[in-house]
Amino acid sequence: QVQLVESGGGLVQAGGSLRLSCAASGLTSRLYNMGWFRQAPGKEREFVAAINWSGSATTYADSVKGRFTISRDNAKNTVYLQMNSLKPEDTAVYYCAADRIASNRIPSMVIGEYDYWGQGTQVTVSS
Repeated sequence: QVQLVESGGGLVQAGGSLRLSCAASGLTSRLYNMGWFRQAPGKEREFVAAINWSGSATTYADSVKGRFTISRDNAKNTVYLQMNSLKPEDTAVYYCAADRIASNRIPSMVIGEYDYWGQGTQVTVSS
């Protein structure tokens, strides 16, 4: 059974940094691309960043490009999201997701292509 557990959220001032972690169990890393999504109150869930199974390819939403970095450690079955220069508009619940792949391809930005989701971790950025 695949399980994704996020951690590292919290309250931070604008301009600050946080590092989110997503610990995965029940899956083989080389078979999954991984992504981060977020959902703010009253808004739809949106794509943030994604990484392919080997870590050689990444994709970012325009709103976080240059500020956030996604990475993964397959030996630890963990995906990270380093968030710098945080803004109040980054406030949301952040979700980790796993996309089972049949072949090597670029990581997807499409919510519907992800098969497994974590419970989320709250990130609050104060102004």
